Amino acid sequence: MTAEIIDGKGISTQIKEEIAEEIKDLRKGRDTIPGLAVIIVGEDPASLIYVRNKKKACEEIGIESFEYHTDLHTPQEDILKTIHRLNQDKKIHGILVQLPLPKDIDTGLILEGIAPDKDVDCFHPINMGKLMTNTADLLPCTSAGIIELLDHSNVKIQGKRAVILGRSNIVGKPTALMLLHRHATVTICHSRTEEIEDITREGDILVSAIGVPRFVTGEMIKDGAIVIDVGINRINNKLVGDVDFDEVVRKASLITPVPGGVGPMTIAMLMKNTLTAFKRQICMK
Repeated sequence: MTAEIIDGKGISTQIKEEIAEEIKDLRKGRDTIPGLAVIIVGEDPASLIYVRNKKKACEEIGIESFEYHTDLHTPQEDILKTIHRLNQDKKIHGILVQLPLPKDIDTGLILEGIAPDKDVDCFHPINMGKLMTNTADLLPCTSAGIIELLDHSNVKIQGKRAVILGRSNIVGKPTALMLLHRHATVTICHSRTEEIEDITREGDILVSAIGVPRFVTGEMIKDGAIVIDVGINRINNKLVGDVDFDEVVRKASLITPVPGGVGPMTIAMLMKNTLTAFKRQICMK
């Protein structure tokens, strides 16, 4: 068996084209266009690349991009002041703070400072609470991208056993919730999980988001499993995922590549959230 590759880049392009068309229609008779503000602190190379890709996506689909780049040693109070100003700015419909932040900054406090209706990363406690109760219309971007990949690949989620590697607030937990809302039976594994291989081999769907290069081997998955690799790791100047692709591709039925899998979908879902936030703030008044 050789797995079919899930083309995240192609699917994300299709989604962005649909968003661009909707924005074009919404702009008819309006002067306002969707606006996304990105705050980046410091010069982390990976963060700079992500922000550049987000800006490019905005330009492609008709979202106005605003970038606020501050020094690594910018006081926390100054960042909160910027967020407060953006919360009041009617040209801004979505606010994103690029993570990770410097260690001396309280990330939770910064994220709580963003107005929930402009929180396009869906990290504010109110939006996370809505996700828990399945009442959210803004969804965590990576997790939403994973669900879109499964849907576009005609994967039936209902009734499947899903195993998540990683329990982060950014990917692991929200992905587990979204799969649970789609009636999967979900298990979360983490660094304290014992006999992890026995659990991963039970998964019809395996999502790895632990940031350990090539952690998931062929022996760890069920024959015919659907494998979603969220990891982005750099080895010898080459990007690799959490999954040992060369091994697992011979045993899975569907698999995402790295790069070109989940990554492009995260940005596409950010664009979708920005559009949703715009419609809530402008079109539904």
